[in-house]
Amino acid sequence: PREVRQIIDKLGKKRGGEYQEYLYQWIRQLMQPTPDIKRVAVDIEVVTEKINRVPDPREASQPVIAIAFCSSKKGESKIFLLERREREDFKLYFDDEEVEVKYYRSESDLLREAFEEMKRYPLVLTFNGDSFDLNYLYHRALKLGFSKDEINIRLGEDTADLKDGIHIDLYRFLFNKSVQTYAYGNSYKEVTLDAVGRTIVGLGKKEIDEETSIGELSDQKLAEYCFRDAEITCKLSTVHNNLLLKLLLLFTRISRMPIEQVARHSVSAWIRSLFYYEHRRRNYLIPRPEDITRVKGGTYTKGVIKGKKYMGAMVLEPVPGIHFNVIVMDFASLYPSVIMQFNLSYETVRCPHEECKENKVPGTPHWICRKRKGMASMLIGSLRDLRVNLYRPLSKRKDLSDEERIFYNVNQRAIKVFLNASYGVMGSEAFTLYCPPMAESVTMIGRRLLTEVIERASELGVKVIYGDTDSVFLKNPSEEQIKELSSWVSNKYGIDLTVDKEYRYVVLSERKKNYLGVFRDGTPDVKGLVGKKSSTPLFVKKAFFELLKILSEVKSEEEFEHAKEEIRNYIREVVEKIKKKEIKIEELAFNVMMSKKIEDYTTLPQHVKAAKMLQQIGREVKEGEIISYVKTVDGNGVKPIELARPEEIDADKYLTILKTTFQQVLEPLGIEIEEKRIRRLVDFM
Repeated sequence: PREVRQIIDKLGKKRGGEYQEYLYQWIRQLMQPTPDIKRVAVDIEVVTEKINRVPDPREASQPVIAIAFCSSKKGESKIFLLERREREDFKLYFDDEEVEVKYYRSESDLLREAFEEMKRYPLVLTFNGDSFDLNYLYHRALKLGFSKDEINIRLGEDTADLKDGIHIDLYRFLFNKSVQTYAYGNSYKEVTLDAVGRTIVGLGKKEIDEETSIGELSDQKLAEYCFRDAEITCKLSTVHNNLLLKLLLLFTRISRMPIEQVARHSVSAWIRSLFYYEHRRRNYLIPRPEDITRVKGGTYTKGVIKGKKYMGAMVLEPVPGIHFNVIVMDFASLYPSVIMQFNLSYETVRCPHEECKENKVPGTPHWICRKRKGMASMLIGSLRDLRVNLYRPLSKRKDLSDEERIFYNVNQRAIKVFLNASYGVMGSEAFTLYCPPMAESVTMIGRRLLTEVIERASELGVKVIYGDTDSVFLKNPSEEQIKELSSWVSNKYGIDLTVDKEYRYVVLSERKKNYLGVFRDGTPDVKGLVGKKSSTPLFVKKAFFELLKILSEVKSEEEFEHAKEEIRNYIREVVEKIKKKEIKIEELAFNVMMSKKIEDYTTLPQHVKAAKMLQQIGREVKEGEIISYVKTVDGNGVKPIELARPEEIDADKYLTILKTTFQQVLEPLGIEIEEKRIRRLVDFM
């Protein structure tokens, strides 16, 4: 479009020749429509020896009794069933279209037809297909006498690919922390088909009786159960105007990686692939990490966090208490902006030119090249420019069609994933192009910018009550002071400092990265406080959010006394319920995800202890599963909720948790909590 070209031309002239080439290169790729590829979601069901026991795909000892194919094309969805008893006469529907139900007398015929069905699609989707579905089909086919040539699946060490198409395991894609955080805004907490289905699609798995195994289901119930799994998987790729598929394709274009590898690997692999591609495009040798360190040297500053080799982001000491009319201003994509504006890259930091040595990085002996543009500076900077100046503004334009706004929004979300991860990746020792002085320079410049903003705010007469990495909390600033601060940063550094949040008031404790804010409309905003964490027991969350509700109604300092009395009374009620053990076990549960397989843990955190107990009673516990456990008075100190009884609950420990949770908010309000005996919590006022 003409408008896009005008924006790119303007940016290109501002940044210079080679940089302009990068902008046009990105635009040529990213402005291409994302194709709606014909695809099918596949799910299988296998006879299980025990309830809740997932069969080992390598052994593949049990027959495959159902395979569902949910197609993105109307009228092409199917389910194949193994005939084990008299056929049932039933109908199955998907979005008002009848699903074809086919029976097979022989399991070999069922598998052979399944392989042929998958060949009809360029893209096959599964949820955990690398580890289970396709893996099981491959080994089961071998067990039934198929030759490898007859099987349309090629197994790798931890992958299952197709010979005649592309396999995307959506479990691995959605498990990607950057995708979960930046693309989906942490909308799902648990990476199970049921959890992501309910959150993203609005559809959960079919429920079956816990005492009934898959093999005992009627054919109709089996078909409904199996097809629902495939339906959720398919709809994950079609909801929100094919958002997931579009994101995958855009990540593929940006990273220069095959789409199936994008789905399987972390964002660090995407960024590495992008940089390797750029080296090859320029006919550069890709340096080894030890070569970079040998030539560029190490870091100068000392890390505050254990294991960190250099000084990290700046976090100001908060001013404890209640602060009314607080404005939070933050730098737009601070670290990507610093990388772009200050020309930071492994080849430009500590360059060989004598004349560049005057261009020092503040607080370090490092310098930055003035004679050439850095690769990271141009790659990350051009993506940042496109998001900030093109895609994000256009995604909000009311005069554009819905289709155009969606297109621009998907692009800006895809780029956001790369930008937000870029410094974290490049600043990690695990990154193959890790350059210690470059990583250190980014944070040191970031610290200098934040320091100068605080100093400038003070000169303007504005009190800064807190600051963290890329943001400052300003107490009661005027519109004029906000504009002056923003334009000063823009004029001096070419980086945007904009209003991010407006609070009616903020409650700060002495702890960094912990605060409670109440927006002007009364909505609470909680950062780093225990009461909001996903693993916190439900009863503590309920109590915490009731406290927030009381505080959110406060409009002036005078109203706090009444709010304090309300809080006192409410906490007394909660404490009494804990002491009398009147709270349901489910509400006392900690819910923690298994980040790896049980056998891969070298230590025994409490959720793993609970998982081992479940394993001992024959329950299969998988990576990515949420373990719910409670604190108990027995020797283990913990039990999964499935095995715990109310009388085993350790009330003292839950009172301590309640105290810890509330203390973070109550201390800055001037409400002291009884320290000597937790059982006197009711008297803490």
